[in-house]
Amino acid sequence: MPLNNLALRSLTGFFFGAVMISTCYLPVIWQIPVYGTIMVLAIREFIHFFNGNESIHLDKVSAYFLQIIIFLILVSGYIVELHVALFWVIVPVVFLVILNELWRNVENPILNISLLVFGAGYTLLPFYMILALADLSQKYAYIFPLALGMYLLIWTNDTFAYFSGRLFGKRPLFSRISPKKTWEGTIGGLLFTLLIGYVLFLTTNELPLTFWIVSALIVSPAAIVGDLLESLFKRSVGAKDSGTLLPGHGGILDRFDAVLFTVPFYYFWSLFYIHYIA
Repeated sequence: MPLNNLALRSLTGFFFGAVMISTCYLPVIWQIPVYGTIMVLAIREFIHFFNGNESIHLDKVSAYFLQIIIFLILVSGYIVELHVALFWVIVPVVFLVILNELWRNVENPILNISLLVFGAGYTLLPFYMILALADLSQKYAYIFPLALGMYLLIWTNDTFAYFSGRLFGKRPLFSRISPKKTWEGTIGGLLFTLLIGYVLFLTTNELPLTFWIVSALIVSPAAIVGDLLESLFKRSVGAKDSGTLLPGHGGILDRFDAVLFTVPFYYFWSLFYIHYIA
């Protein structure tokens, strides 16, 4: 990678990391608009994947409507106390979006509906779970946010998997999808992620070593799979990047590919640990 591109990537990564770290310390109510904005940008990029595809015709209005309405229903529980029955509004909202295909004279309605619902869920639920992690941290008075721990583990895995692969990589991990990923890079990323898990245990002094080691063992492979999944999406539609919003990194989906796949596993592990082990 040329030095200027590496410098641009590093600069963007620094400011991006600073924003995400700062966001982790905000009350949940202030994190909602941040992740809501990121979520909308993510679905925008997902829809953009299929621009120009003659077989797929996603309705942008339906996609934004479905995602934003469900997000507002889910996060409203952090603002006012809602009866659980109100969350069932999500089901008719989904069916209304599906019903919209009756009036759209386009090919492959089943494919359109499937991609629309998948895209909305793929770019919504993980960000909602990050908010749930923030709520979990604040509810149990953790000074060090759980979401920040996840970010640090993911970023460590991504960084050292890249450099380990560049230095020692010989055996391809998944050449059909991502030729540059190697087993050596994967192992290097895992080892350094475990090391950062140990550092988090020493420095945060709130959760035991067991929590962080298991977290590292969950995050490292999940982050790699998330990256591969995003590569699969881009390869299937012939795209190099999901967007150009983040110079040197591509788009929102490029930057959050590991997070989107990792956060469900990390969140349920955190929930399980706090309620049944701690």
